[in-house]
Amino acid sequence: MTKSKRIRTALAFIGIMTAFFVLVNGCAVLKSGKKNSKSLTKGEKGRSSYPLYCDFGDVLVPSELKVDKELTFIFETSGFITGVNAYKGRVKLDSLIKFFKNSMAKDNWRILGSFKSSPLSIMLFQKENRSCMIKITEKFNTHVEIWLVPRLNEVDESWLLK
Repeated sequence: MTKSKRIRTALAFIGIMTAFFVLVNGCAVLKSGKKNSKSLTKGEKGRSSYPLYCDFGDVLVPSELKVDKELTFIFETSGFITGVNAYKGRVKLDSLIKFFKNSMAKDNWRILGSFKSSPLSIMLFQKENRSCMIKITEKFNTHVEIWLVPRLNEVDESWLLK
């Protein structure tokens, strides 16, 4: 099999899995154990509130964003967790980008690159065994999708061809 066919096959598989993730919902949000003045944000009516960690455990989300259950899907096994956490709220794009860049760095994520425009911005992060994409769309509300997948160094396509 040629290299381009392997890449197309892998991309087709990723596309199918992505569609599957979007069709199923569910998300649990855990409060961050790291409560300090640096992670404090302002909530409604001047009250202080803390950012929260989503299902992935090491991706912090501003408390101003609320879970969008219709677009959220998490798949977990004993070996890994993957899926998409979706959120919506009224937060400015520049503020979100700065928040995610800072908080992901604190949680040992390395930024691979970013794309910023209006209404869509994307940031790509990586850890030793996982990759994360954060997609931010500005409409009436701001929509955030956090995609997390395990990293595969080599893809065994033999099971894809069956």
